[in-house]
This record gives sequence, C-alpha cells and structure tokens, in this order.
Amino acid sequence: MATKLTKLLQITYPVIQAPMFLVSNTKMVIEAMKGGIAGCIPALNYRTLDELRLAIKELKEAKVEGGSFGFNLIVNKSNVKYKGQLEVLCEEGCDFIITSLGSPEETIKQAHKAGIKVFCDVVDLKFAKKVEHLGADAIIAVNNQAGGHRGDTSPEELIKHLVANCSIPVISAGGVGCKADIDRMLSYGAAGVSVGSPFIASVEANVTYEYKQACVDYGADDIVVTERISGTPCTVINTPYVQKIGTKATWIESLLNKNRKLKKWVKMIRFSIGMKATEKAATKATYKTVWVAGPSIEYTNEILPTKAIVERLVK
Repeated sequence: MATKLTKLLQITYPVIQAPMFLVSNTKMVIEAMKGGIAGCIPALNYRTLDELRLAIKELKEAKVEGGSFGFNLIVNKSNVKYKGQLEVLCEEGCDFIITSLGSPEETIKQAHKAGIKVFCDVVDLKFAKKVEHLGADAIIAVNNQAGGHRGDTSPEELIKHLVANCSIPVISAGGVGCKADIDRMLSYGAAGVSVGSPFIASVEANVTYEYKQACVDYGADDIVVTERISGTPCTVINTPYVQKIGTKATWIESLLNKNRKLKKWVKMIRFSIGMKATEKAATKATYKTVWVAGPSIEYTNEILPTKAIVERLVK
C-alpha cells in the first residue's frame, strides 16, 4: 500500500487517524503508530500550552518505525490559542500539522522552518489551489461522508476533481470504515485517507462508554446533520434527544444570522453553547446526548483496542 502519503510520513499504511475534538489522545496515537499509521490530535484538546508540550514529548518518546504523529490547528482568528500552539509545535517538533478553518499561510511558513509538513483541510478546488499556492504539502479533501463538519461533494467527485487540478497529494477525509473503502478512495486517485469515527469506539478513547456503545448500536442511516452545535452544519447520531431538540437553528438565530453585523457574534455564541453540550455528552453520562459521528460507524460492531481497529481497516 505504498503511496505518496506513506512516503511523506514514512508510515506503513496510507492512513491518518483523524483528529477528533475531545476524543483523540496520546494513547490512541501511540497505538495507531504501532499499527503502522499516522495519528493526529487537535491542539485544542489541551487546555494549556504546558499540557500540549508534555503530549508532544510523550509521543516523540513512543514513536516507532512505520508510524508518525501530528496535531490539528484551528487557524482562524476565533482561536485565541492558535499562535501559542503553533509556537510550541515548532519548538518541540512533530511530523505534520493539519490546519482547519482559516488561512494556513503563517502555519506553513513557521512549520516548514521547523521541518514540519503541513496538510490543509479543504472542501473544494478553490481552497485547494489557494493552499497549494501557499506551499501546503498535501490536501485533506473533506467530503460529504465525513463526520463532524463535512463538505458538500461526494468522495469520488471531490478526489478526482482535486487530483486532476492539483500537483500535491490528496488525502480523502470521510466515508472510510473498512479496507474496501480505503481501496475505493485510492482507486479515485487519493494518496491516502483520514479516518475518524471508527476510532471513537476504541478502548483508548477519552469518552464515555455510552458514547462508544452508541457508535456500535447506531449505523450510517442514524447520522443526521444539525445546525444546533456550532451554527455550521455538523453530523451527529440521531438520538432521542437530538430528535427532541431538532436539527435546525432556532427562529431567532435564523433571523439574527441575516444581519451581517450580528451574524459573527451569533455563531460564536452558538459555537460556545454547542461545544459545552458536546463535551458534557462525551465525558459524562447524560440524557442530553449530542454525539458527533460520521456514517463510517456502520462498520463498528464492538468496542476494540485502537490497534485492532487499524488492523480491520488495513488488512
């Protein structure tokens, strides 16, 4: 399974364990590396820069041949921790950074000075060409099968379109729950895949048993898109609570979103409320179950160690 991604990151299989807010942690990534793939953690999973620094040191000490690790950075202005996180990553070192929700220009510039590769989330060709021009090492093509905040285009259409028009590797994000899915994405021209939701139901994940079991009990048909978490469409499991509160923005949010001056603040408030609700559902047993996941949980039949999930995906 040698591809441009395996060469870029010196990994055995062309798979990145996707960064997941609240879910990803060093234990998962260490086991992912042992399985021959790359692992990634959102920098925002660490409340302080010291915690982030310790996580990097732990991963560096545990790194094995055939595996690699990186971190995800939210690079827009709303992330007040961004500059400090980037500085720590460049000081301590990691194999790669995945950027989301903003211009990666500064990240690419600083990371390359430190010898760190940068992959950028995109949902269309317009942004793919922008990040390629800025010097990104690869594109993370977020399709309409991704969990969390997803794109609007099917994996086949998006991958083929980007591969035909970009000169850097394209990594597909979304819709991968088994080896047949990986093979399909590679057949479209992808250099690798980013896989998130199947790892929620891992032994090492920092979430409740209820969240993990929900990924076992529910399937692809139970995934719905809601505007009630961040103000931006996001995929969640259609639990009774989600059905009760609905998936559309409230009438007052819809009204305020039409006001250019207020739209930004409404989204920030909705994001803050939604993230707190998501954190409670992920880390505490509660009837208010807002569990983020993608349709690739279809193949999750039991809670397994991370390494066993990797084996299911690649073998």
